[in-house]
Amino acid sequence: MSDWTPGPEPELGEAEHEPRATPDAAAEAAPDAAAEAAARADAVPAGPAPLEVVRTPTGNADVDAWLQRLADADHLTTDGHIEVYEDVHRGLRDALTALDARPGPPAPSGTPGPSYDRS
Repeated sequence: MSDWTPGPEPELGEAEHEPRATPDAAAEAAPDAAAEAAARADAVPAGPAPLEVVRTPTGNADVDAWLQRLADADHLTTDGHIEVYEDVHRGLRDALTALDARPGPPAPSGTPGPSYDRS
């Protein structure tokens, strides 16, 4: 058994409380600094990026032109998309309404044609 008892520890200066930097510690800190820089770069919002959605032609020039207008949204921030979408919606609605207004084959009259007595 020992008679040793812990006494008060000597006071250390501010610099003595900090861990000493070793070459290994400096090397380990470098990737962390690079990761933090990358995280900050990712935190900055990126500019508009094209969605590159494939638009299949419909065969109707008016409808195809309005669908092509959707590509304009690729170059705008999201707050500018609504204007493009509303414009395209309005144009498609008008184009489809025009298709309904075109004359087509005559509608059935609803009255039967002459009946033939085959007796």
